[in-house]
Amino acid sequence: MSASVYPRHGGRRPTESFPLPQRAAIRFFRRVAQITIGIFLEIGWRVHFLREIMRAVTEPRTWLPLTVKQMKNIGVDSLPLAGIVAAFIGAVTAYQTVYQLFPGVQLSAVGWIVRQSVVLELGPLLTALVLAGRVGARMTAEIGTMRVTEQIDALETLAYDPIAYLVVPRTVAGLTMVPMLTILAIAIGIVFGGVTVIAATKVRLTDYTSGLRLTFIPFQVYYALIKSTLFGTSIALICSYEGYVTETGAEGVGRSTARAVVISSVVILLLDALTALYLAPALAP
Repeated sequence: MSASVYPRHGGRRPTESFPLPQRAAIRFFRRVAQITIGIFLEIGWRVHFLREIMRAVTEPRTWLPLTVKQMKNIGVDSLPLAGIVAAFIGAVTAYQTVYQLFPGVQLSAVGWIVRQSVVLELGPLLTALVLAGRVGARMTAEIGTMRVTEQIDALETLAYDPIAYLVVPRTVAGLTMVPMLTILAIAIGIVFGGVTVIAATKVRLTDYTSGLRLTFIPFQVYYALIKSTLFGTSIALICSYEGYVTETGAEGVGRSTARAVVISSVVILLLDALTALYLAPALAP
């Protein structure tokens, strides 16, 4: 029987026209093909968006004056929240470490464990996750609202490049301010960890400081900066993209905001694992 006898759905034979035993397998493979095509489309759109950002960087007169404002929004305004999170991370890590030590272990191990935990993992990772929720959601909502209210179209009408005007300042601010916030968070976490164990346990200041210096190498700080730079860039790129492609309506803005936070959080965890996989061997004393 000719295939032209069957009605066409998107240029292919409908599943219902096949014999009943074949329909389940055909439906499954068509669903897999649809998901695969969707994944490649998403990758292609994001690569195109990244290319547009690279092109827009060549217009500093548009994005440079706006970068300082975005650095304030991302960095300065997020400092209290990042500082509170870091203080509790350091205090809880240090306090728990004291009571998990085996008998006979030197108390200087407390400072060493706090330093390793906060500098290499907890400081960069949790700071980035907190910023993904606070800064990333705001970034997506701002750009998404401009999209649904046609302000982005108005920028194009006025001969402004919306990528250079909206996305590049946020990207530059993200890759600049997130590492700075991470360094401050690490310092706050270590200080509050020391204050907590010195005030509430038998650990002395000399024990804690000697542990902080134990097997320290400068690359540990560079490692944290590399991770935080990747995290900040991913937050800015992902959240800006999701806001830029927001669909019409308030529901679209909410959907894009939730999607941006989820995707950026997952990407942060993935980058954290990949960074550890490739750079952790260089941290060996």
